[in-house]
Amino acid sequence: MTWRFAIYAAPGTGTADAAAGALRGRAERWLGRAASGDPVAPGVPAGWTRADVDAITVDARRYGFHGTLKPPFRLAAGRTAEELDAAVARFAADRHAVIIPCLTLARLDAFFALIPGAPAKDLAALAADAVTAFDEFRAPATEAELARRNPAALTARQRELLATWGYPYVLDEFRFHLTLTDRVAPPRQPDVETALRDWFGPSLGSAVPVDALALFTEAEPGAPFALRSVHPLRPARPHPVPPARPLASEGTR
Repeated sequence: MTWRFAIYAAPGTGTADAAAGALRGRAERWLGRAASGDPVAPGVPAGWTRADVDAITVDARRYGFHGTLKPPFRLAAGRTAEELDAAVARFAADRHAVIIPCLTLARLDAFFALIPGAPAKDLAALAADAVTAFDEFRAPATEAELARRNPAALTARQRELLATWGYPYVLDEFRFHLTLTDRVAPPRQPDVETALRDWFGPSLGSAVPVDALALFTEAEPGAPFALRSVHPLRPARPHPVPPARPLASEGTR
């Protein structure tokens, strides 16, 4: 039995791209876990212990290294995992790979993530298509699930998106990010940022392809998300890379 499904960008999964593969390797060693189930040799930055890293990556480790496209959802009544898998395969076969331009480390509210360092319209468009195309597979959000998003703290537009799509940070409110930590207390943030800049330094500033969609599953509430299947996208169309500029936070999940 599967509790929830999610459609993610998982750079370095199902690709031969060296930059994406190197990024995934660093991220999985940092988190100490691969969503694929492959063995990982956990690593730590200089001056850190594994316990130090584990303490600030509890949720990040559970979700696995990913960037959300279609947020986690329960399967609608009458739909099957096999139907969803086939639909993701068809969707991917009809769309082009995209680029995460100028990979940048950022603090989003109180957690750290890797984000595009320049506008990424193709990536946002891919996410918007995924949100809408697969909504027929999503069971309506329960009152408890809606309340968990703390609607009182959201903008009117975010509440509208929550009511329609079950998540407030989609479509025009979408901000792509690859989560690296849980919330970090303000006094610790400078040290965490320094450690992450050192650890991910070889990947920062690079253009990383998203050339496949990954279907993740959560077996039961609180279980680690696991990679179910990978669906390649069509080869990317050439685009000039725009100049870098900082992007805003998506907010918390």
